[in-house]
Parts: sequence; C-alpha cells; structure tokens
Amino acid sequence: MGLRTLHLLSWGFLFCFLTGTANAAPQLRLETAAVGPISIAVGQNGGTPTVNAYNAGDGALNLTVASSAAWLVPSVGAAGPCDQPGGSCIPILLDLQTATLEKDSFTAIVSVTDPNAVDAPQSISVTVQMGGGVPDQASFFVAPNGSSDVLGFQTNSALSFNTATASGGNWLSMAALPAGSFDFVRSFEITAQHIQGLPEGSYNGTVNVTNSAFQPDIKAVPVTLQVTSQPIAVLNAAALAYRVAEGSLPFDKYLTFNNRGLGVLEISAINVTTADAGTWLTAENTAGSNLIKVTANPEGLAAGEFTGSIEIQSNAVNGPHAVEVALVVSAQAGPTISFGGVVNNATFARGEELPQGGIIALFGQELTLRASQWAAQVPLERELDGVKVFVNGQDTPLYFTSYGQINFQLPYETPVGEAIVQVTRDGQSGNRTSIQVVPAAPRMLTFLGNYAISQNPDGSYSVPAGLGVNGRPARTDEVVVIYAIGFGPTTPAAATGAGAPTDPLARILPSPTAFFGSGLASVPQVTDFVGLSPGFVGLYQINVRIPGNAPRGDSVPLIVQMGAVISNSVVIAIE
Repeated sequence: MGLRTLHLLSWGFLFCFLTGTANAAPQLRLETAAVGPISIAVGQNGGTPTVNAYNAGDGALNLTVASSAAWLVPSVGAAGPCDQPGGSCIPILLDLQTATLEKDSFTAIVSVTDPNAVDAPQSISVTVQMGGGVPDQASFFVAPNGSSDVLGFQTNSALSFNTATASGGNWLSMAALPAGSFDFVRSFEITAQHIQGLPEGSYNGTVNVTNSAFQPDIKAVPVTLQVTSQPIAVLNAAALAYRVAEGSLPFDKYLTFNNRGLGVLEISAINVTTADAGTWLTAENTAGSNLIKVTANPEGLAAGEFTGSIEIQSNAVNGPHAVEVALVVSAQAGPTISFGGVVNNATFARGEELPQGGIIALFGQELTLRASQWAAQVPLERELDGVKVFVNGQDTPLYFTSYGQINFQLPYETPVGEAIVQVTRDGQSGNRTSIQVVPAAPRMLTFLGNYAISQNPDGSYSVPAGLGVNGRPARTDEVVVIYAIGFGPTTPAAATGAGAPTDPLARILPSPTAFFGSGLASVPQVTDFVGLSPGFVGLYQINVRIPGNAPRGDSVPLIVQMGAVISNSVVIAIE
C-alpha cells in the first residue's frame, strides 16, 4: 500500500490537538514548590517553615521574594551548607502570620526572583488549614444505582477513626490513603456508597476521629446521605484564579458542569457578582452544553486584586453551586515563561526531555498582549505579530502565539543536552528557562481520552463507533495511519520550519516497531513507514499493518519503539 497522507486534517484542526548551550549564569532551583497544607489552630500563628533554594549553575544567586497574601511574610536567609548540588543552600523563610484568619483553608503564592538567573522566577504555593483538615460535617448525594460520593481531605498527622450509621445499613466508610512524598501530609477519604435495597430518602451517620496529634481534628463529624433519582451536579472547580497584565485582552476559562445522577441536568440561571460592582467578570453557557465560559476582562482596570463569584442554579438536588473568582491585574512587564513551562506538545508533561525538530508548547504570562495568531503559511514564520522564541539564541519557527501559550518547532540543529529558551515581545526580552534536548522523544497524538489519532483506509478513526466522530475499529491486515510528533531527524534530513518533502519521503530508518497489547503478551509489528507527513512541519505519520494475531477490543494498548526509545502508550480499537 502506498503512503497515505493526512487528507482530512487541516492545519487548524491539527493545532487543536497540538493546541552550542547558554552562557554561564546562575540557575535557580527550589527543593519544593509546594508547602502544606499546614494545620493551624484558629487564633494562632503558624511558625516559620523553610524552603531551600540553591544554584545549579555558575555565579551566585541574588534572590528577592514577594507574597500574594498579607498573612504570609517571606524573607531570604543567609546561605549555609546543605546536601544539594554545590553544597550550599539559601533558605527562604515563610513566616505564617495567621492569627487573624478565620476557620477555612487559605493558599498564597511566594514569588522567588533573580533577574540574572536561568529558570527564574519560580513560585512556592503555601496552604494553611485554619482549625485543621478534618471537616466539621459532610453531605453526600448518590443515585439508587450503586453509585458513591467521596470527600477527600488532608491532615498533618495520622488519625484513629471509626464510622457509624443511624439507619440504612453500612453505607458509610473512611480510609487512609497511601502516604505521598511528605510524611507530614496524610490523605483520607470519606465515602458514602449506595447499597442494594437502600430506597430513596435521607440517612444519617457519624465519622468519629478519636486520635490526632492536632487536637482540633479530634471530633465527631455528622454525615448526611441523600439517595435520589434527581440530577446530581458535579462542578470541576470551586475557584478560578486569573493573572493578567494591564491592557491585555479578555481571558477565558471553562467550567464543566456534569451530571452523575439520574434524569437530565439543566442550568436555569448563572448569576455573577463582583466585590467592586464592576463588569469585568462574565459567565455564559450554551444551551444543552456542560461547559460554562468564564471571562475576566481587565479593560479599564488598574493594577490590583479583584474578587467575584458565580452562582450556578439548576435542577440538581445538590445545588446551587458557587465558584469564587480572583483576578490579579499586574503592571505590564516583559514576557515570562513559567518554570517547567516548555513541554512536549503531545503530552504537556512537565520535565520531559524534548526532541530535535519537535513541536513544543511554551506556557507563561504576557507572551503577547495582542490577539492570538496562527501560522498563515509554510515555511513557518519566525515572528508572529512581534513575538519571537529563541533557543540558544536561534529564532524558531512559530505555529501559534497567545497571551499564555506559544507553540514552536525546536530546531533540528539544536545540540543535544541543555538548551536555553527565551521569548521576545516587540523587542523586549523575557526570562530564560532551561530544557533538555534529545535526538528523539516520540509521542503519538491522542483525542477522545487516550485514543490515538489513527485513521483506517476508509478515512474513519480507529475508535469504537458512537463516540461522536466517524469511527470504527481497525481490522486485521488493514494499514492504519497514526499521527505523532517527536521522532527526531529523518533520512533525508528535513529543514527546520519547512513542509516535509514528498519525493523523497523523509523517513525514520530503520523503521520502528509497533507493539499491540500489554506486557509479555504484546504483538510486535514492524511499521511500513514512519516519517514526516508530506507538506506538514514536525508532524510524523506511522503506517502500520494490523497483525492477524493482534489483540481485539475497544481499547488495545499500543506503543512504538525505535531502538531503545519508547513512545507514550495509547489505545486503538481493533475488531
């Protein structure tokens, strides 16, 4: 079978899925980027926890710190010995002046800055739980179909506990979750489970916490359960936070409002209020959609902090639902790349090595103050509306620019090892951040969860029918075409930013192997072709014949291996 290219995907459709080294300089590292949650008794201050910073580069760090909240007062201490690279750390002292805070959970951000350091600024998230982590009460809603509802919380010590129900049987339970990276943070879950034969109605129970090193956590927690056949709404967030520059464009975020109960969930009203009575906050929902678009518009706002709230009214038995909104408007500054914000555009996983020629996503603030821009031609331009991205001082081809995200191609010529990325906006240079470059880091593109973007010979996608796209399972002996990024340099070599050639085709040699199935039972199949998709920049396609002994099912695991390098794991449907 001849090479079949990406006929059905336009550049815009594709972007929905793809949505020498540096000069010597200090390089900022933090031992941790998150502190807490720390349980503190109401009316008391919380002490002074410390986060160590250290230099992974040359020269010396010159740190300044600032807090987003008055109750968190950071300062920089004197350098001293530690077990980090270089043997010296700079302590960042976090003075928790929490005596005036009411009972609730609070989070503040400490910005750690050094204008001369690579990988700066960085931030430390600090969370305190005034009055402790154990909830005062818990309310659960379940449908009469075996469903459950879960409330999670964290404490700073182990707990002894038991549960009891006043009626309805053994529907209430609590469990300690496995310990995470920090021994002083313990996670727990309270679960209400519908049990067979439990009719609709309300039921009561109690969670008794009988032992804790933090006295306020020792309590009897009243629990209510409502078994109902009405809709039960689930909102994906209880708070939204925006940070934008003065004069920038409106910024959108989205809430999902789903039904885990019975019946049809319907939104009846969305009410928006702001503390300053301003009109900077809006929220809207398209009829029949579970998405709510929430827009913060900084037009006319001076630098400062603004708060608002959204109330979603519906026919859900557990409504209405409230969302707190915080907007921070800052004075305009240069473009800023978030720490760890330069990532593979297929997975967006922080800390991954990035491939030569790869399609890269860069996240940050004030990357542009104008409207989003898409590449309009191939070869790709290296400047879009005044925005450039440099890797080791070389400007790169751009797919897309916006206030908070840029997509660019990492040049094939970038040497393997550490590289430095920097954005300029209208000639103003931003901060510098480091990445690790490798020859290849193949990643198959996905949609509909973890399904590969894979097309059958008839143009349908290799997914089960009924998922809202033209899909059917792949069949044995068919050649499917799977789309991917990050396979690295080809034979013959492709030019950075240019559309891939048709004659000769830009191939990966020797041809990689696809593995269908899991573990030792997986079935290997040498690919017919892996290389750049003709006419596209940085997009690869994998042509592979479905072997006759491949596993069958709606979600067959698939990986691709080239030498010692293994791709991400995805699934396809095979019948």
